[in-house]
Amino acid sequence: MKWTIAMTREELKRKTIIEQAIEKRIIQKEGAERLGISERHFRRITRRYRKQGEEGLVSGHRGKPSNNRMKEAKRAEITKIINDPIFEGFGPTLLNEKLEQYLGIKISKESMRQIMIEEKKHSPKIKKTKTLHLPRERRERRGELVQIDGSYHAWLEKRAAKACLLLFVDDATSAVLAAKFVDYESFYAYGDLCKTYFLASGLPVAFYSDKFSVFRVNSRSGIHKEAITQFTRALNTLGIELICANSPQAKGRVERANETFQDRLVKELRLQRIDNYQDANAFLPAFLDFYNRKFAVLPRSVEDVHASLDPTIDLDFLFAVHDTRTITKSLQIRFNGITYQIITNRPALNLSGREVLIIEEQSAAISAYLNNTLLNLQIVHEQPKQARVVSTKSHKSKAHSPATNHPWLTYGKKLNGYPIIVPDH
Repeated sequence: MKWTIAMTREELKRKTIIEQAIEKRIIQKEGAERLGISERHFRRITRRYRKQGEEGLVSGHRGKPSNNRMKEAKRAEITKIINDPIFEGFGPTLLNEKLEQYLGIKISKESMRQIMIEEKKHSPKIKKTKTLHLPRERRERRGELVQIDGSYHAWLEKRAAKACLLLFVDDATSAVLAAKFVDYESFYAYGDLCKTYFLASGLPVAFYSDKFSVFRVNSRSGIHKEAITQFTRALNTLGIELICANSPQAKGRVERANETFQDRLVKELRLQRIDNYQDANAFLPAFLDFYNRKFAVLPRSVEDVHASLDPTIDLDFLFAVHDTRTITKSLQIRFNGITYQIITNRPALNLSGREVLIIEEQSAAISAYLNNTLLNLQIVHEQPKQARVVSTKSHKSKAHSPATNHPWLTYGKKLNGYPIIVPDH
């Protein structure tokens, strides 16, 4: 009776070396070294080959379930968890971590991936051809360059509206140094996060951002070529350089952090049953600790170049909107459509025509400073103006219909040279 024995390449190699040892062309010690096994095991498989032939070299486990196969009860429990709506959208790696963290169930990531594929909860990714971007080498020291960005996303899914997550990521370590949920990207939003970050870590050497209008004046008009934004003004006062990237790939560390947060943080907020951004901001520090432990790397230099913050600097004053106005002869200034009267005992001649610094805080409170001296302001309540007279050709004017007995309506109808008044019928 004839039959076929399927052998792997490794088993064929083993057969060749064993035959050489049986024919005395090599010694058993050399054969064991070439197969990477002990001499005792080499003698064992040699005896098996002499007794059973090629069949003795084929693994006895072939075609049989693995001894390490997962128990059916455990597999059924994991399958039930995978189909729980709270774990909707979890990938194999993240779900594997959460099962171990919350339920104490520990399996390999590949086993989790295979189970999720069988349950149609995961689709293997098709590798796409990516455009090659040469990586920019990391800075050597922590605080040397901090990448900043805002990411709009449905962070609380359908439990709340979309919001923006501001992230400050260190270039040398990829650690997230500060983060906050805000309604939208604005000067005040970035200013608040900067104040928290500066008080906790100090002043970095430089920020790396995109060309959003908070960071850069994007007008091409000639009068704006030398203009700077309020955020740039505040950083210049603190001695922090602001660099604007030409592409998202240039600030890839913060972009990748955004992608990771949009995956992991969204699901973590769901597991924590958080349904408002106030609680989400309270949860952020714990999540940042976990994220930095898992994803941050060690810098090439142990030196931290964050500069200590001068305690005499008023960050609230610095991160308010600064503008200038000129005092009128009646000691008034106008800002945002509101007229303010300066209350002072000084002669008007000494103040009129001078330029004052206007400070607008996030609460919309207005202050004015003249040579670093706070001025006393009072809002002027202006009387409403009379209706203005406009030409009938103006698109804002309303056409007037004459009375029915108006002489113009009898134009062309005369008696003895005088217009006839036609009565209204």
